[in-house]
Amino acid sequence: MTTLSKTERLKLFGSVEPSKKQKPTKKEDMKDLQNALADYLFSITQVGVSELTLPVLLNSDTSPFKQAVQATFQVTSQLPRERKGVNMSRYVEKVTAYCKNEGSLDLSKLRLLIKEIAEYCELPTIAMKVQFRWFYDQIAPVTGLTGMNIADGEIYLTYDPNAGYKQSVQLEGTATTLCPCSKEISEYGAHNQRGHVKIQAELPAHWDGDWKTPFLKIIESNSSSPIYPILKREDEKYVTEKAYENPRFVEDFVRLVAAELCELPWVESFHVRCENDESIHLHKAYAEIKHTPSDRHQAF
Repeated sequence: MTTLSKTERLKLFGSVEPSKKQKPTKKEDMKDLQNALADYLFSITQVGVSELTLPVLLNSDTSPFKQAVQATFQVTSQLPRERKGVNMSRYVEKVTAYCKNEGSLDLSKLRLLIKEIAEYCELPTIAMKVQFRWFYDQIAPVTGLTGMNIADGEIYLTYDPNAGYKQSVQLEGTATTLCPCSKEISEYGAHNQRGHVKIQAELPAHWDGDWKTPFLKIIESNSSSPIYPILKREDEKYVTEKAYENPRFVEDFVRLVAAELCELPWVESFHVRCENDESIHLHKAYAEIKHTPSDRHQAF
């Protein structure tokens, strides 16, 4: 047993007494390097903080209607050529306070947050990206047993005092697709795959609402079958037969999703990507559609 005190042990392993400090300890006496003005050669397109992970509330139109999720924030701004740096601690300060005071991922509240950050930091534009995992209840089709599935969400917002707000969202959901060709040529059975669908959409500047639930329904209702966390035998029979009755190529899947997105008045433009994990190949099947307002008249 050692007879050394904790202080003695720390010194033994390299700790030293604090030296006499020469530099100012009060904020008003310290140099403010970030705000030093000069010609710094380039303006910076985006500068700020990323991988800022905090708990925040997520509201939904489907159960669970409110949940706490772990969200990852990225907050950036443009930096003029004459400014050396930004006050990154202010970004963290504002986002942390927002999350600790029951802030949510509602679009209307996030818009207020980025405007507040822009004004607090005295910068012309602010961009914010938030990534999170959304848990939602999934009910087995026959027994009604409830489990929980996961989808990945992302929100991207920008604010400029002159141009106003821009907002886009993204949801990645999963569903089953059954191969139409395999069904057509086989005496019995058909191979299927797990399809990962990513919907990225531009929304009107001041649109508010739960975009996650409609996107998820579009993905699942246009697949061969939804994915379920809990299935008993009667459920599995139903799911197997439903997939067989609704075969989908990756091309079919992405087109059906795009067609339904065109029917949503609050979606201004979108980018749909579908990637299938093939069950009989090592490679994947992939398809994507980009659609802008100018494409609307060509949709069908």
